[in-house]
Amino acid sequence: MKFRYLPTALCLGAVLPGVALAQSGSAQSGSAPSAASPSAAAQPVIEVTAPRLSRELYATPAAVSVVEREEIQQGQQRVRLDESLITVPGLFLQNRDNFAQGERVSIRGFGARTPWGVRGITVLVDGIPYTLPDGQAQLDAIDLDSAERIEVIRGPSAVQYGNAAGGVISVTTADGSDDPGSHIRIEGGSDGYQKTSVSNGGVNGPWSHHISVSALNVDGYRDHSSTEKYLLNAKLRRELGSDRALTAIVNLLDSPYAEDPGGLDAATVSSDRDGTITGNDFYSPTRIDAGQEVDQQVIGLQYEDLSAGPGEFYLKGFYLKRDYQQQLAYAGDDNFVAYDRDYYGGSAEYHQSLRLGELPLRYMAGVDVGRQVDDRYREAVNIDGDHQGRTADETQKATSLGAFLQGDLDLTERWTLSLGTRYDRVDFDIDDDYRSDGDDSGDRTFEQWSGSAGLSFRYLPTHQVYLSTGTSFETPTFAEFANPAGVGGFNPGIEPQKAWNREVGLRGNFDNGLDYDVALFSTRVRDSLVSYQIDGRDYYRNAGKSQQDGIEAALGWQFQPSWRLDSALTLAKYEFDDFEDADGNYDGNRIPGLPEKTWVNRLTWQGLGQRFATVETQYIGSMMADDANEVKIDDVWLVNLRGGDGWRLGGDTWLKGYVGIRNLFDREHYANVIINATNARYFDPAPGRTVYAGIGIDF
Repeated sequence: MKFRYLPTALCLGAVLPGVALAQSGSAQSGSAPSAASPSAAAQPVIEVTAPRLSRELYATPAAVSVVEREEIQQGQQRVRLDESLITVPGLFLQNRDNFAQGERVSIRGFGARTPWGVRGITVLVDGIPYTLPDGQAQLDAIDLDSAERIEVIRGPSAVQYGNAAGGVISVTTADGSDDPGSHIRIEGGSDGYQKTSVSNGGVNGPWSHHISVSALNVDGYRDHSSTEKYLLNAKLRRELGSDRALTAIVNLLDSPYAEDPGGLDAATVSSDRDGTITGNDFYSPTRIDAGQEVDQQVIGLQYEDLSAGPGEFYLKGFYLKRDYQQQLAYAGDDNFVAYDRDYYGGSAEYHQSLRLGELPLRYMAGVDVGRQVDDRYREAVNIDGDHQGRTADETQKATSLGAFLQGDLDLTERWTLSLGTRYDRVDFDIDDDYRSDGDDSGDRTFEQWSGSAGLSFRYLPTHQVYLSTGTSFETPTFAEFANPAGVGGFNPGIEPQKAWNREVGLRGNFDNGLDYDVALFSTRVRDSLVSYQIDGRDYYRNAGKSQQDGIEAALGWQFQPSWRLDSALTLAKYEFDDFEDADGNYDGNRIPGLPEKTWVNRLTWQGLGQRFATVETQYIGSMMADDANEVKIDDVWLVNLRGGDGWRLGGDTWLKGYVGIRNLFDREHYANVIINATNARYFDPAPGRTVYAGIGIDF
């Protein structure tokens, strides 16, 4: 059996960020004993699971980080992923305060191109892919109140997940056995922040369950930026004997409104940071309400058989329904966007451990399938907010098929060779139902082989060096296929971007509570997808070549039983290598929207019982807002504090209270940088000092 991830402050010294503990000799790992240990049963095996082929950490040729439940929930608002993933090197998140646009996520430069939402990053929740076949993803339905752990693969992972896998974020929620009992939380804070959450979980014989419900209301820092959101996440699991189990998952999202204040130019930021752009030529919050409305339902069913012949078999299926409406922040012919989405698919995997001659071999083979159908239309809305009728109506369909094979061969007790390959086919089809401007129907198909190779050397029982290389690809999404020459159909001049990644890493932990994770990476990208705007609407083009190089370092030190220091540093270079268009030559320019230096430090004191205090410092280096590198965003230091305590009311009942301060020193900075924005509206200001507090009861 697999054991769950343990808090970093527990015994066994300091567990390296990005790892899990599994019982030694587990059938899941199938690994030989360490050369420095007398037997496999003498010490625990450290195992990671995000790369699909479960491995001991010190035989994994990839940069993997894990954030555990305590870090996700202790004193946190649990509203946005940036709270939980702040100490993951190589990862950068923006836009925590604009719920209409969603958080932007980049990993080693992948995912940075979009002014809104998630591109180029694979997002999974309980094994259900929230990244669509066309490569886009939404984070608004992730329930951090029930999250048990978040695993991050910090680099291209096309062999594991195919299209748009420049990095991977995998969230696992509680199933009842992890977090039994009931929890009630009530929170409030600056800018009209209010949140209530209730959860319950437990085990009854072969059954286990967990359900979490939350309600969020925020007025927002800027004018016209309020949000209302309701979320339910539930998991029901039935053990079918000692080796088989069936799990059902339900996730429901209802966001009646999330207002969008729009970007500002530099002059407006100086005079009115918390305001919005006004004027009939673009956006007036009293005359046209920019924002979105979302209603989404997800169901999943998963079966596992750990004694399927000589191996293990996993079968997963899911269905997602999403209804979406968005009023864009300008008056025009195509400024109201809506779609009804059906997205369904599944995967099947077979894992086995055997011997190749005298050498232990572990392999996994599987298939992924997905089908996305968007009934999408646009309408014209005038400056008074009156709908003038449809200007586009089309059905967008994307179908993905992936077949993959991965294997680990133990060459010796210390050396492990890892190989993987995957074939993907992604079909895009548009049926134009708005024919008054001509028929813009069309289809495109992309086929791609991906490969990876890695070599791991465990030079001490808990210390490793590895080398790896791999390829990845990323198709344009339907939104990125938008044709600047018209309102429908495909842009014929845009192609997928492709990347080749090379990496060397070191990691380990010492008996004195010190752990480290260092990775040097170099990625070459050709046909890079970059954004630009025409009349406030986003379009995309291929930008020749780019290079993304850097070093990531994570250090943890449990220097006293009650004190822990964590530090995460990223030093990188993200630049165009070959990019020229009608506007100029950008060779050697920095890729916009990305800081090349980030540094996070977190000091945590854990007292007796539930008492704790945490201070975080975050440095975000300068970045560029446009391809021409004419608009620079200055660097900034931010400081966050949080702390709390708990009181036993009797038995297993606890009363808990906590308080947090974000941006303690009230520094002016930007929550989001709108890349290549029209009319120089690059800036989305972040709040100054904000305070929140919560009280809860566990029973």
